[in-house]
Amino acid sequence: MSIITQTGFANVCAAHLLPNPNPSPISRDLNDQPDIIIPDHLDTRGHKSRERRCVARNEVRDPQEMIRFVVGPENTVYPDIKGKLPGRGIWVSSTREDLETAIKKGGFKRGFKGNVSLPDDLPAQVEAGLKRHTLSLIGMAKKSGKLFIGFDQVMAAARSDALGWRIEASDGAEGSRGKIRALSKAIAFEVELPLPRVIGCFDSQEIGAVVGREAIIHCALPHGRLAKSLGISARRLSGFIPLVPEGWVDAQHEAF
Repeated sequence: MSIITQTGFANVCAAHLLPNPNPSPISRDLNDQPDIIIPDHLDTRGHKSRERRCVARNEVRDPQEMIRFVVGPENTVYPDIKGKLPGRGIWVSSTREDLETAIKKGGFKRGFKGNVSLPDDLPAQVEAGLKRHTLSLIGMAKKSGKLFIGFDQVMAAARSDALGWRIEASDGAEGSRGKIRALSKAIAFEVELPLPRVIGCFDSQEIGAVVGREAIIHCALPHGRLAKSLGISARRLSGFIPLVPEGWVDAQHEAF
């Protein structure tokens, strides 16, 4: 079992889990074309099978639907949200239920082939790490010039191209959100693309912090590589918290 030094482990965690606190402001030209995605069945660039066994379900699954865990200082288990920390790792399906099953039924002991220390707040650590990672991808989209920000810009983007993802602040108004939803769905139907899905679990200040603003209510991302990465992160997060707040009166009209 590989042990990571306290300093090295903290540095790697910081590099892989925390968003850039000072994202560079980059404007986006609404006429830019979205990234081109190579379909998975055509992308044969030396990829090996990446399936991993979930220690809660005891079944092989796609790691994009799972969380990796490693052992760090003092034989303590840590979540590896990006799956890149050094050392032996085990995998758990990305739901609170599966994680709690792995904890209660000795999945970590079996996976690491020995006794390990499990923090009492391990599910909370995973949830917080997934939130940070999802927010960091929104910030990355802003830095790369792919993020539409604000009601007017999102509406303009929705008229000219199908949106891949909508990011709506949990404390935003139903009326403006509904207008964006209706237009973006209509365009998606017209061009025969999937309906844009929504992430609504962050408040306006959390979104603003990663795009360099005080508070942001509406954002959107076109189809492309960043949208695909955001979708993977959001789906994993949805196993721990609802992406569409239950308090939204229009929650039944939103898609995830």
